[in-house]
Amino acid sequence: MLEVRNVSVSYGKHRALDGVSLSVAAGEIVVMLGANGAGKSSFLKALGGMVPMLPGASVRLAGKELVARPAHRIVDAGLALVPEGRGVFGDLTVRENLRLGAWPRHAREREADTLEQVLALFPRLAERLPQAVRTMSGGEQQMVAVGRALMSAPQVLLLDEPSLGLSPLMCKELFAALARIRTLGVGVLMVEQNAARSLAIADRGCLLENGRLAGEGSAAALRDDPAVRRAYLGAAPAAA
Repeated sequence: MLEVRNVSVSYGKHRALDGVSLSVAAGEIVVMLGANGAGKSSFLKALGGMVPMLPGASVRLAGKELVARPAHRIVDAGLALVPEGRGVFGDLTVRENLRLGAWPRHAREREADTLEQVLALFPRLAERLPQAVRTMSGGEQQMVAVGRALMSAPQVLLLDEPSLGLSPLMCKELFAALARIRTLGVGVLMVEQNAARSLAIADRGCLLENGRLAGEGSAAALRDDPAVRRAYLGAAPAAA
């Protein structure tokens, strides 16, 4: 579905990413772990067309090359980004925010069906369609942000720190919904500070260190890896 090869990003003389490659299949959840400043958000922004890549990169979605396309054309092609901080329109209602997500032509043609799917994923939103988003909790606003991205009918969804600032209860509810997104056939690439929850729903994971891919494997293998547990899960596996 999504094939990313040799993505590098520089901010002036600072190399934020150096030749990162990975893939995401249809209906697969891949989580990217790394310390603050490792380049995780830069990677998602580069894929979404928000920061330029250095020459030599390739980002192909269902066989279509996305490098050098503007951000709105990348969304048209089927790649949607939910940025850190959500970026919702607070003065608009839930319904209005969701409808804005269906801007691409192919999404408008199936807007009603997609809205039904989004509201099934996030029943709280079905109860709050006329409500102004600024009056909602942070967790509910994050559901709006994810729902709005899904309204664009993406093939792959990019999520940047979706649980940031959420209560434990809302975090649990959000991750349960994210796990169900795979049933829509949508691939998910997620950057997430909560390594335990993200690896619990992911199929695969990768580690980003200083702008380079330092390792990857199944989510189960990463959960059991002593180094990963010490660095991201706060514990080593129990002795046998």
